[in-house]
Order: sequence, then C-alpha cells, then structure tokens
Amino acid sequence: MRTLGILGGMAWPSTLEAYRAINEQVNARLGGHRSAPLLICSLDFAEVEELQAAGDWDGAGALLADAAARLEAAGAQGLMLVSNTMHRVAEAIEARTTVPLLHLADATARRITADGVGRVGLLGTRFTMEQDFYRGRLEGHGLDVRVPPAPARDAVHRIIYDELVHGEVRDASRQRVLEIIGALEAQGAQGVISGCTEIELLVGPEHLDTGWYPTTAIHAEAAVDWILGA
Repeated sequence: MRTLGILGGMAWPSTLEAYRAINEQVNARLGGHRSAPLLICSLDFAEVEELQAAGDWDGAGALLADAAARLEAAGAQGLMLVSNTMHRVAEAIEARTTVPLLHLADATARRITADGVGRVGLLGTRFTMEQDFYRGRLEGHGLDVRVPPAPARDAVHRIIYDELVHGEVRDASRQRVLEIIGALEAQGAQGVISGCTEIELLVGPEHLDTGWYPTTAIHAEAAVDWILGA
C-alpha cells in the first residue's frame, strides 16, 4: 500500500469522517486487521478561517503548502486535502510538493458523469458556491452546475460555520437545507453535490429522492483506490 498524507482540521469533524471512511474501506477490501497507512496534519481551523474571511488566499495557500511539504518530507507518497473550500489553494500545494494531490472535485465529477448525470446542484461554503475554483473544475468535466440564490447561499454558509464545524446538528437547519435542495431540484438538478464535508453530518441520501453526491465519501473511495494502486 502507498502512504497517503491527509491535510485536515478544516474543520476537524470532516477529517474524522474521512479517516473513518478510508480505514473502513481498506479493511473491507483487504480483510483481517488491515488499515490504511496515513500521515495526518490537522491544522488549527481558526487560523485558516481568519485567512478565508480576510480574503487572504495567498496566505492560506502558503499555510497549507507548508503543511503539505511537511507531510511529503515525512514520507507521504500522495496528498488528500479534506476540505472542499480549501481546494481554492490546490495550485499552491501542488507548486510546493512533488507528490500527487488527489483533487476532490475531479473525483466527484467522475462519479457524477459515470452515473449519466449532467445537471447538478452544488451546496457548500459561500466560497465554494460562488468562486470559480470549484464550479469551474466541475464544469470542465462537462457538468452543468447550479447554485442556490444569494439568501440561500448565506443560510448554508452560516449553518456550516456557526453549527456544523462545531459538530452541532440541528433539525431546523436540516429542514432549511432540504428546502434549498428542493428548489435546486425544481430547477432541473438531477443530483446535488454536498460540496462541504460538514454538510454530510446534516443531510444524507435517506433524506432525498434525487441523486446525492457526498464528497467526503467519494473522495475517500478515490483515496483508497490510490492507496491500493487500483
């Protein structure tokens, strides 16, 4: 197996879920007492969030690139960034390291296109929904990506930062997000991307009639394929 370096802590609940999913899948495929060889750098999310809020993406890129370089120096043969939003600085990470970065949007797009889906809704932080670094990457795979209107984007962003990153799961927030998803479906979305790992703590396929694309689970499966050389 190849050793994967995980850039996490943005926020810690999503890193926990990715760690769990990768090890469960490795064990399911190999059996016995097998688990994944992983190196984890869990950042202080407060530092990252301050850089996000200030729009200092160069500073955020330098912070994550430095962490990625430390993982490579420690023996990581590939990298996984457990944060949709922070793929905003994927190029800075790639410029500082020589090992592959398993890009979350690419893995997600491959899964969606394999299902024959062309139009999808995207939920995530305001940065993920509004900026081109993520939507553009998905659209580069031929997808028609729709996002909610501004008030709904604000609501999702608030739920993520005020509740989910702290591990708080509220029924009222779940209902609000489901209403937003329903509006995306009404616009013709054939599926919805959970473009923030924390959203998966709130909504799951059992809550929906349409296709649900949980990026943490999809990214973890792609990571396991890479670890096992599949």
